[in-house]
Amino acid sequence: MELNLLTIIVMFAVALALAYAAINFYLVKRLKEGNARMQEIAAAIREGANAFLLYEYRIVAIIAAAVAVLLALFIAWEAGVAFLLGALMSSAAGYVGMKIATYSNVRVTHTADETRDVGRTLQVAFRGGSVMGLCVAGFALLGALIVYLCFGWAGGMLALEGGEVVAHVNPITRQSYNLSIVLSGYALGCSVIAMFNRVGGGIYTKAADMGADLVGKTEAHIPEDDPRNPAVIADNVGDNVGDVAGLGADLLESYVGAIMATVILAIEIFTHTAGFTSESLLQKLMLFPILFAGIGLIGCVVGIAYPLVRKRLKSAHLELNLATWIAAAVALAGGCVLSILLFQGEESAQLAAAKQSLGAVTPWVTGAVGIVAGIVIGVLSEYYTSDAHKPTRGIAEASRGGPSLTVTKGMATGMISCLLPVLCLCVAIFVCYAVGGMYGVGCGAVGMLSFVAATVSVDTYGPISDNAGGIAEMSGLDPAVRDITDALDSVGNTTAAIGKGFAIGSAALATMSMMSSYLYAAAEGTMSALTLNIVRGDVLVGALLGAALPFLFSGLLINAVTSSAQKMVGEVRRQFQEIDGILEGRGKPDHKRCITIASQGALRGMIAPAIISVAVPVVCGFLFGAGFVGGLLIGATLTAIMLAVYAGNAGGAWDNAKKYVEKGGLEGQGKGSPAHDAAVVGDTVGDPLKDTVGPSLNILIKIMSTVSLVCVVVFQNFNLLSAIDGAAELFGG
Repeated sequence: MELNLLTIIVMFAVALALAYAAINFYLVKRLKEGNARMQEIAAAIREGANAFLLYEYRIVAIIAAAVAVLLALFIAWEAGVAFLLGALMSSAAGYVGMKIATYSNVRVTHTADETRDVGRTLQVAFRGGSVMGLCVAGFALLGALIVYLCFGWAGGMLALEGGEVVAHVNPITRQSYNLSIVLSGYALGCSVIAMFNRVGGGIYTKAADMGADLVGKTEAHIPEDDPRNPAVIADNVGDNVGDVAGLGADLLESYVGAIMATVILAIEIFTHTAGFTSESLLQKLMLFPILFAGIGLIGCVVGIAYPLVRKRLKSAHLELNLATWIAAAVALAGGCVLSILLFQGEESAQLAAAKQSLGAVTPWVTGAVGIVAGIVIGVLSEYYTSDAHKPTRGIAEASRGGPSLTVTKGMATGMISCLLPVLCLCVAIFVCYAVGGMYGVGCGAVGMLSFVAATVSVDTYGPISDNAGGIAEMSGLDPAVRDITDALDSVGNTTAAIGKGFAIGSAALATMSMMSSYLYAAAEGTMSALTLNIVRGDVLVGALLGAALPFLFSGLLINAVTSSAQKMVGEVRRQFQEIDGILEGRGKPDHKRCITIASQGALRGMIAPAIISVAVPVVCGFLFGAGFVGGLLIGATLTAIMLAVYAGNAGGAWDNAKKYVEKGGLEGQGKGSPAHDAAVVGDTVGDPLKDTVGPSLNILIKIMSTVSLVCVVVFQNFNLLSAIDGAAELFGG
């Protein structure tokens, strides 16, 4: 029955989502692109995005192949294959999303120019964004389904013998492994691609954005996206490689991480819990997360279709929110039915042993808690970043006093904004744990991301609208066209802040679940998890080192953005000085040179942070053992969550404070005023925080926990500290 449920629900959801994505891709592609100038600009953006992403993927392919070989040799060949599958699914989603974004942007501009109708323009932008959202969830579940079918049932890894999960043995290390390691390999493949896409794309887009703003706006006092600015094409390319491909890979990785962490936790709890002996309950606990995700994906198709089939749309903000809420409502209702049907008939004693304290509805209740927590965190993010509220308006007001006060006020706002989202996370974790144990915490993460296709669709719509505005400006269209695209873009900024709240919350819950699985896996077959005593030397030192890692990671990213932006600023200044008549519109700027600078800076800057995220837990494990790595994960997770909230909210608030000044929110101030110059400086300070550091920190902690889980089967027995202790005992004896 369970296999039929899995294949029917999940395969139907995947087929429905990918088919609808293909239809929307076709419907967008058939629209007109506009005049020759618009087509020329769009082609330049498309060419730059394609070139960067393909070159990045060539580098990543080499690294992924090397990691897959190491996994296959020293962990499990199945884990190596699953890793490549995860990398392939994540890459495919990012590539398709980037392609549709570069096709959609100019068509959104043309629709706004042709119709002067906000509703019809919104539909084109959202249809383009929906392709990315549906591909993220569709490809993620397709890969998970393949892993289940090939290595679970067909590979015999879901079989049980003598009340224990069947384990295989690596012929080189002689260490045993089960399906947990294979699922971790799939999640790790998604995470590695997400790291490169998010970090590389984030460095690219923010270097170009900062270079364009610092010289164009504050020095030359020309409008944003002015065609005279040499960095403007690179800036628009960056929106696609960072805010579309990077965003999609990021949330696909979060989605997969949450599902896999919960399934893995079910296996580890069964293996290490004395009273939990029901094989049917184990299989149902393993099936619930992926089935819940499948139902959520079906809900997303319904929610996404709602604003696309309506003839007249009233408010962009309302319509996008309705798309998300409809998807969430279907996920909630369907999840409740699933939980009751799947777990009914299971013995209450077995449910209690698995810590499912509310019986059959326990997984659904914890998933619902995750959904509510995600919404609350998103609302809090909106409060601290929207110019409709006091915090952001306070930053705008501070800009009257110059850049220093703008930056200082934004830093304070970002720091203050950490408390309430973290408090919400604490409540969600406490409730989920009280109701369903650590498995319940994992279900909370799955619930939070169960309608990820809708949230990614809404998030991707923002960069598409932003690009459309840039094309309108560079093409010299009527200002009314830019007004329409700016109105859509401003809504996108708010929805993006909400999406980042979901990403941070789900990352925290998924990381905790993966960390719990790590503690069980490190217990070496005992009927309990590894205990981390914080006053024990190795755990304490590991926690301190882990707490420092997110700061090192963030500093490297900011340095990479700064270095690349510095070169961009120098290049833009050089062209303004050396190209005759460029500011008068007679000279033609060299856009390709700026694209090259952004690409090279991104490709150089993404290597070190990605290596740190993978190598540090592995090296520490082989040197100091499982306890040290456990402390490392705790320290890194705690500081990364705080830094991610701070970076996202501070950067978003600086950005919207600038927009508030630009639209006349400060009396007597506006574009080109000293207050506006100060607000632009604040925005550029926040750029690498909100779009590079914050999102990448989520991936950092998930990669660290996943790679630790994959490798613990080896370094729990083979590490330098244990070898030294063993030698000391031998000589002492």
